[in-house]
Amino acid sequence: MAAVRSFAPVASADATVLILGSMPGEASLRAGQYYAHERNAFWRIMGDLLGAGPSLPYRERLERISAAGIALWDVIADCERDGSLDADIVGASVCVNDFAEFFATHPAIRRVYFNGAAAESNFRRHVLPGLAGRNVTLSRLPSTSPAHAAKGYAEKLAAWSVIVAG
Repeated sequence: MAAVRSFAPVASADATVLILGSMPGEASLRAGQYYAHERNAFWRIMGDLLGAGPSLPYRERLERISAAGIALWDVIADCERDGSLDADIVGASVCVNDFAEFFATHPAIRRVYFNGAAAESNFRRHVLPGLAGRNVTLSRLPSTSPAHAAKGYAEKLAAWSVIVAG
């Protein structure tokens, strides 16, 4: 098993929306960028919704989503996993990020969206019990991962449009 570590959050102080993945995949870890796999639909969706598409330099994409009040992070800080699949994460190895501190320094966040089921289940299991009294809306969106092809791009885009609608 390989030990993997996620990235620091991308978040402006006035962010109102937080998008959470579970743990970056191998392509993202190699590139040092969120959602770096060329077939992951995340940046294509951000392009259609916010003009932060994959043709822009990574730094500019991050600036555009930050300007829209959107923060990016992962639920899991580090874990053991071979490959990129969430299903391969060793449950007993999961260490989550410090969300109490994150929400304390980003008090305007009111909506949290999970990029897929693994992000949501890990957050609800490991993080939510420690956030008593925090007034945020939690919603799962269809995973943008190429491993989750049950929904087509148009369906995913329609579902993800809630991030700009609130």
